[in-house]
Amino acid sequence: MTQRVDLATVMDRLSIDAVITGYATAVDDGEWADYRALFTTDGRADYRGAGGVEGPAHEVAQWLTETMRHFPVRQHLIVNRRIDFQELDGYPGDHAEVRADYLNPMRLESTAAGTEVRGTAPNFVTGGRYVFTLSRTDTGWRIRTVNVNEQWRSTGNLSPLDRSAT
Repeated sequence: MTQRVDLATVMDRLSIDAVITGYATAVDDGEWADYRALFTTDGRADYRGAGGVEGPAHEVAQWLTETMRHFPVRQHLIVNRRIDFQELDGYPGDHAEVRADYLNPMRLESTAAGTEVRGTAPNFVTGGRYVFTLSRTDTGWRIRTVNVNEQWRSTGNLSPLDRSAT
């Protein structure tokens, strides 16, 4: 590859990384218009691997609006990002796949017994892997699909300080 192609590939990787970071930030901040804007017009999201729904991204955003209301504190950490480009005649193309692990500590608004929980420490944590497919569009890289594959979760582990506050 030439230096020009190498530089373009680095720029694509940075742009894709910004989309993935934008995804995590939009979900954590509840910015559903920003979430929708990260997808292609026919983009789809599949949260069934974490007990959720699957469908067009704009419809899934509505489901997320309702679901995330129960978690007023949330923080997605998306790590170990592996970006693979579709190859066209030995050069990177306009499609990419990103496999990335996630850790997602969240704070439930109440306990299973319905008791309000005080504090900000997470009491619901999940981990797993995202698989994103992205396409280059006229407005930059956008998500075509996202699949969430939860591999583990921990619930209800309140710290002694949190227990005394309830």
